[in-house]
Amino acid sequence: MVNLTPKLSPKGWDEMFSKDGVRDAYKQVLQTLEGLNLDKLNVKQKQASDIFMNQGITFTVYSDDNQGIERIFPFDIIPRIITKNEWIEVETGIAQRLKALNLFLEDIYNEQLIVKEGIIPASLIASCPHYLPEAHGIKVPHDIHVHIAGIDLIRGEKGEFYVLEDNLRCPSGVSYMLENREITKRIFPEMFRANNVSMVANYPMIFHNILVSLSPRSIPNPNVVLLTPGVYNSAYYEHTFLARQMGIPLVEGRDLVVNNHKVYMKTTSGLQQVDVIYRRLDDEYLDPLVFKPDSTLGVPGLISAYKMGNVALVNAVGNGVADDKAIYAFVPQMIKYYLNEEPILKNVPTYQMENPEERELVFADMGNMVIKETNQSGGYGMVMGNKATEEELEAAKVAILNNPRNFIAQPIIQLSTVPCYIDGELKLRHVDLRPYALCGPNGVKIVPGGLTRVALTEGSLVVNSSQGGGSKDTWIMK
Repeated sequence: MVNLTPKLSPKGWDEMFSKDGVRDAYKQVLQTLEGLNLDKLNVKQKQASDIFMNQGITFTVYSDDNQGIERIFPFDIIPRIITKNEWIEVETGIAQRLKALNLFLEDIYNEQLIVKEGIIPASLIASCPHYLPEAHGIKVPHDIHVHIAGIDLIRGEKGEFYVLEDNLRCPSGVSYMLENREITKRIFPEMFRANNVSMVANYPMIFHNILVSLSPRSIPNPNVVLLTPGVYNSAYYEHTFLARQMGIPLVEGRDLVVNNHKVYMKTTSGLQQVDVIYRRLDDEYLDPLVFKPDSTLGVPGLISAYKMGNVALVNAVGNGVADDKAIYAFVPQMIKYYLNEEPILKNVPTYQMENPEERELVFADMGNMVIKETNQSGGYGMVMGNKATEEELEAAKVAILNNPRNFIAQPIIQLSTVPCYIDGELKLRHVDLRPYALCGPNGVKIVPGGLTRVALTEGSLVVNSSQGGGSKDTWIMK
């Protein structure tokens, strides 16, 4: 028997501990953990690491010299638990948000009513590097632009959920959600069975059904493929994992060819027409005839086939305009405009650096702000005011003044904490949550789970794997 909690004293919202002690949802888990000795816990931690290593569950971090370093994804053995009522709020809030974002994308690439009616400034759309005029007027199946979204959530100091950002282009990490669950079931089979945990294993089936439903041809078994940039991509493990789970071919650009505005896959038995492409390739690399002419990753003529409606692309082209961090600030207005509803999930308060008054407010309080580049991801291009030096803050001001459209600022929110098993004891670490929402002709489906990302460095609020973060299994209680 071991007491894992003597030194824990949460300062903000903690997922396991309230001011009254252990939260009900965690009591059985903590009891199981404390019923083991340290040797057994260490064995389970090593067992989890060995599984990640043996199965090649990795990601790649790129250094300044573009050298890729492949790393095992750090995994903490203690699950993060979300109650049924909490999940209902998350689920309904994300479904509402995704409906509005799909309507926004359909509008912005067609009539642009939200701009004409002054809800969103035209200049903000025009200056967005991920707004693609080439996508204007393209008819997408069922008017759905976002088929898979990774919506990043955090909890504030009172436990309330906030949307931190929307990932609507090629969201990654779902393979880690699925693998985390399998590993937890292997190292804690009794604990898992004793708790009433919702299932996530049907995600590949749900997603595959949506992909099939988007086929432009009415045939029994449309050809669906996963298009990867290749083995050197940081998320290549995930590409192979998902293709295998869904039973679809994993292809690179060189495996596809366009003929007469239709896409074909090269096979040993000849060319086979492709109906749906789940692409894990950014817009600008998809077609060298339309975007980057020197790209060898894409397929010449792909966009012409897409425009003719002969192939479906998942996600649709041009979604980046909706997850630009400057546009993010307007999602509550989108929800009110398109759905005539109040947002269920709050945005983090966001200051537009193009607005002189908001910029001055931020400059006067830089130490309590996080500065973000509007089109960066993975924790890059971010300045945490409370950790930055005077020189770094001054450099950030100069960069903002030189290109205010390229930056937003948000107040630093102390993310909720969850105990992690580190060096033989429980230690509090900050976390976020990325649930994965799937959208098809029959509406939005969200598997009850998600990727809980952990800032493994003490005191850090940056959870991205590219910045040294790890993950946990996420349990949604039935």
